[in-house]
Amino acid sequence: MSDVSADWRAVTARVAAAARRVRRAPESVRIIAAAKTRSVERIAAAIAAGATDIGENYVQEASEKIRRITAPVTWHLIGHLQRNKAARAVELFQLIHTLDSVALGEVLARHADRLGRPLRVLIEVNLGGEDTKHGVAPAQVSVLLAALAPHRGLLIDGLMAIPPPGPSAESARPYFRTLRELRDRLRQDAPVNAPLHELSMGMTDDFEVAIEEGATMVRIGRAIFGERVP
Repeated sequence: MSDVSADWRAVTARVAAAARRVRRAPESVRIIAAAKTRSVERIAAAIAAGATDIGENYVQEASEKIRRITAPVTWHLIGHLQRNKAARAVELFQLIHTLDSVALGEVLARHADRLGRPLRVLIEVNLGGEDTKHGVAPAQVSVLLAALAPHRGLLIDGLMAIPPPGPSAESARPYFRTLRELRDRLRQDAPVNAPLHELSMGMTDDFEVAIEEGATMVRIGRAIFGERVP
């Protein structure tokens, strides 16, 4: 089993180096420790090493972990969210990366209003038009922003994407660049509730390229926690 603390230090060094290559401050990139199927003990080890942002894919799995981990970390939902899990997701997570429809946005806004606090979300964009992935088409992001503009309890803080699989990290670069350019265009006349500060893109196999193309959040699991045990 890998040493989480040593792997965390190695990842943070790689993130910092990638940022400096493009004259960015290393602290401008947040590492989301993607903890799907990982034990509470290994998540706690990552937090002890310095992790402040934990990503989970499933509401039910995260619920038990959040109950047991009392450290003051930010919890991110980075997996697909079904509307029937939205109420619990709003209670558990500070940032949801996978908003992909008006209907889901309206449900999230309603539950955020019920709790009396704004909810930060990212719009998931399906850059490759893949049937196997969730997310909205790039051309539909502006439509989604306009539809959710009246919901001021919903803070649409940026975009998220997972590029199509490719033979190398470099093959993801055009997709990361496309997401950044899309975000930059949308920011010019985005609604008040959509500051679009964030770009959540890049995982273990390609996060350095994502940082070079402007990622503000990278979702890293295997490089921190090691290979998943079947």
